[in-house]
Order: sequence, then C-alpha cells, then structure tokens
Amino acid sequence: MDFAALTEEESPMSPRGRYIAFEGWEASGKSTQARILAQQLNGVLTREPGGTDLGLAIRDLLLGDGPEPTERAEALLFAADRAQHLAEVVEPALAEGRDVITDRSYGSTLAYQGHGRGQSLDELMRLVEWSSGGLLPDIVVLITVSAETADSRLGEHRDRMESEDADFAQRVIEGFVTLANSDPSRWLIVDGDGSIEEVAQRVAEAVDAI
Repeated sequence: MDFAALTEEESPMSPRGRYIAFEGWEASGKSTQARILAQQLNGVLTREPGGTDLGLAIRDLLLGDGPEPTERAEALLFAADRAQHLAEVVEPALAEGRDVITDRSYGSTLAYQGHGRGQSLDELMRLVEWSSGGLLPDIVVLITVSAETADSRLGEHRDRMESEDADFAQRVIEGFVTLANSDPSRWLIVDGDGSIEEVAQRVAEAVDAI
C-alpha cells in the first residue's frame, strides 16, 4: 500500500497530541493562562495534584489542614499523584491526538521539593522519571512574577504551600528559573506581569514560536 497517497482522514495513525505544562510560584497566574491556552487549542485542561479522583484525595493530604507530611513523604505523594494522572488522563488524551495542558508537572517537584526544601535534585529526578515512565511535557511554560507580587495577590486564606515564608518562595522562584535556563529547548519563560490578556498574548507567541 502506498501510504504517501493516503489523505489525512485515511491515515492509519492519528498524530500524537502535545503535552504542555504551566509552572510557576503561587499566584503567578499560571492556572489562568493554562485555561486560556487550553481553550485556544481545544485541548484537555488538567492539573497536578488533583487531576484524577485519587489525585483529589492526595491534593487534600498535601495542601489541606490535616497532618503535615514529612519532606520525603511530600515528594512521594506528588509522585503518586503524577503516576495516576499520566496513566488516567494525560497518556490516553495524547494517544487520541489531543493536546494536553496541565497546571503543574515535574518542574514543581524539582523547584518546590528540590530548590525549596533542599532535597537532592538527582534523587528527585529519578523519582520523576520512574513515576512518569519517562513521559515529560513537550513544552513547559514558566510564568514568572516576583515574590512580592505573588504575595500581594494571595488572600488571607492560604493552603500549606501558599503559607510558606518569603525565603522559601524566593528559593522556589529562583529554582524554576534555573530549571528553565538548563533546558531551553523545553522551557519557555514568560513574564507574568501585566493584564491577563497581555500575558496570554505572550504565552501564545512563545508557544507558536516553537
């Protein structure tokens, strides 16, 4: 059979979708921008933690008012959420040819538990690779705002991560930038200052460029 002669509709395989993650410190605007891009691409919008039923339970353990996990337990809970999320939501959608846009991914593990908590980045990356089966986002959009800007956007009622002190926030913010600079073929840095529409335009232009 001459597969070159087949039309797109007759092709035996659908093209695989793109896996796009949004990262950033709390109140950076990444969740809003992830939603906007998902609408523009008619993609699947999801999040970590909490993109599955199991993930919602894990999210409550991680961010709620219950017992505080140890640093290693925290990293393992995030990994468990990611493993379920990829198997149940991300991989099936990509295989169907749909773009998947996720609010947070592996970058948060490295930035929060690594740069923020001071855990070994090498050990965390091995955990990321094992729990994800090697499936990492094709594109990571890092929305950057200062710690001061983020703090001014956060209300009085904050979850466990949002309640961390300014030093932790700064370590995470700097950690994200370090990660982005170390893998420029995957990561895009987008200035999160300005109106929602202005930032969305920057995101669209950055994603279109690659």
